[in-house]
Amino acid sequence: MKTIKGPAIFLAQFAGDGAPFNTLESIADWVAGLGYKGVQIPSWDARLFDLEKAATSQTYCDEITGMLAEKGLSITELSTHLQGQLVAVHPAFDAQFDAFAAPHVRGNPKARQEWATEQVKLAAKASRNLGLTAHATFSGALAWPYFYPWPARPAGLVEDAFDELARRWKPILDVFEDNGVDAAYEIHPGEDLHDGATFEMFLERVGNHPRANILYDPSHFVLQQLDYLAYLDIYHERIKCFHVKDAEFRPNGRMGVYGGYQSWADRPGRFRSLGDGQVDFAAIFSKMAQYDFPGWAVLEWECALKHPEQGAAEGAPFIDRHIIRVTEHAFDDFAAGGADRELNKRLMGIG
Repeated sequence: MKTIKGPAIFLAQFAGDGAPFNTLESIADWVAGLGYKGVQIPSWDARLFDLEKAATSQTYCDEITGMLAEKGLSITELSTHLQGQLVAVHPAFDAQFDAFAAPHVRGNPKARQEWATEQVKLAAKASRNLGLTAHATFSGALAWPYFYPWPARPAGLVEDAFDELARRWKPILDVFEDNGVDAAYEIHPGEDLHDGATFEMFLERVGNHPRANILYDPSHFVLQQLDYLAYLDIYHERIKCFHVKDAEFRPNGRMGVYGGYQSWADRPGRFRSLGDGQVDFAAIFSKMAQYDFPGWAVLEWECALKHPEQGAAEGAPFIDRHIIRVTEHAFDDFAAGGADRELNKRLMGIG
């Protein structure tokens, strides 16, 4: 069995224009001081990382990994959540998602998609140069506006949407295969891949591609009221990344899963800082150990109430307490007497 690596932290929610959050080196000092051992890097944030340079320059990648190593840190994964989102955008969300793209492709959905596709391919190459084996991303969404069908969806709409999603992602997944890196889709409402059924629909359409995998984040399953422990039992072989994020769901007489268009603070389903929500992390980390999860436990901090710096400070010791150092031998090995075939036959009454 493998001991999960960590604690680590996703930098996207903390990057900013002021020190220490405006350069990779200074934010690395900050997270190392909090006790983290790994960082998941948002590849779109030029204050922290140059994706194109990382895809083309081994020297640049070596400089980054060397600088982080001096601080006791490793890169867990790169993230292309924003670029992956732009691989598939429903027209209803064009204006909102345009800001995720480079300025020269905004207002041009075709050019934006081509740019996003190239960005994710660059991330596969950069991940290889950094010595990484997994990558965090979003699938994007073409069918999401129709998830609760009224009026009834036209026949074949969802099937056609998933056919197109697979058509767009298959060449990207092939680049990940060429570079020996797993693409791990965060299973997330707002994405077409938002639960087990939708992941399976996609996986079938990309021919069970070996690089089509999962970023597991239980918080999104709490908000959907999906069994996040059973999910691990079903999909553990495809889970390559892990966001440690808490959430709570407290329905009332006015609101339920859909949240009544209320702010995050007022919804029944809310993301919370680690330990403040309802996720059973002891059970999750136990299953991760049981199933030999090969990667990192990465804090993704999102909370409607708590200050991010407090959440980050509390996150490292929380994750560290939950990591299970797996045993190298069975607890009852002291009583083992070795294999005795003749004894076994006698015990079973076999002549």
